[in-house]
Order: sequence, then C-alpha cells, then structure tokens
Amino acid sequence: MANEPMKIPQATAKRLPLYYRFLKNLHSSGKQRVSSAELSESVKVDSATIRRDFSYFGALGKKGYGYNVNYLLTFFRKTLDQDELTKVALVGVGNLGTAFLNYNFLKNNNTKIEVAFDVDENKVGTKIGDVPVFYMEELEKVIEENDIQVAILTVPAPPAQGITDRLMKANIKGILNFTPARLSVPSSIRIHHIDLAVELQSLVYFIKNYPVEK
Repeated sequence: MANEPMKIPQATAKRLPLYYRFLKNLHSSGKQRVSSAELSESVKVDSATIRRDFSYFGALGKKGYGYNVNYLLTFFRKTLDQDELTKVALVGVGNLGTAFLNYNFLKNNNTKIEVAFDVDENKVGTKIGDVPVFYMEELEKVIEENDIQVAILTVPAPPAQGITDRLMKANIKGILNFTPARLSVPSSIRIHHIDLAVELQSLVYFIKNYPVEK
C-alpha cells in the first residue's frame, strides 16, 4: 500500500536521530552543505555506513557536492515525525526521574514528558519541571486521557513488571526501561533497555583493554 511506512534496517533507524541532531547543529551554524566524510567525523560513523543509511531514502546527495543541509534537515524531520509532538509519561520520580523532568526533551526535538507518576505523597500533586505528578493508582486513566503512547520507566526493579503490565493495559506502544529488570512484553510493544551500570562497566572494560591510540 502507498501509505505503508518505509521498512529500513533497525541499525539504520537507530542512527537517524544522531544524524538529525548533528544536522540541526550544522543548520544553526549557517553551514549549507556537508560531505559524508564530515558527517562521519562528527557522528563517529564511517562514511560507507552513512552513505548506505542515506541510500535507503533515495538520492539525498550528489557525488562531488555532498549533501544539502537544509534539505536533509527537512527530510529527516519528517522521517522522524518531528513535526508532530510525541507525548511521554514518566513512571518513577526518584533522582533519575526528577532529572528527566527538569531536562525534558522539548529542548532538542518534539518529544515531551507530559505527565509523571509516583507513590510519594510529597511529590504527588506538585509539578517538577512544569510536569504534573500523579498517584500511581491513576496511571491507566491519566495515560489514556492524555493519549500517551510512550513511557519512561525509572522505578526500582521489583515493581517494574507489574507497572509494565499496567502500561500495556493503558495501550502504551513503547517503553524506555531504565530499570535493571528485563521486562516481558508482547511483540506489539517496543521496549528499549538502558542499564546505566552495565554501560558504565562496558566503558571501563574498553578503556582498560582497548586503549585509544594517541
């Protein structure tokens, strides 16, 4: 069907926001064109991979000229649905959750934490970073009323699966999981696990075993 979304490799899809962020910076600096070599140096992805990623979307550049920054920026904004606001729910207003609320994502793209949930009565009913905090018991009702499809999970590991089950009932389509729990969800829900402790251990391992040449 003509309106079906383009199917591209998942590895390519994960790199698109990286390209988009760099292109925004280029546009802000007034640069009008960029080569795949320049892109490669800035986003730390080899030129061949960048050219292959871009090739999935047709002829985005010209040999010997490079890529038009304004054209690429407009193209990727539409591809990543940046012209439409994506509302997000944050579950768990601890230290990490509070940091997310104060930062929020509207500064970088059209993704915004709209509501937050916690069990702490001292936080419920307040606003953190202009985001209202609700009781955990209100989760399904508030998410459905606000038409939210994405959730960030920053709760302790033990209750994580139970909360995930409730998010599924509220028709959440995607979860960014910052808990160490490996959550069980149906194939209809996209979940990305981000374990900061594992990432830090991995970084330390590479520093010790694969030193960067000076």
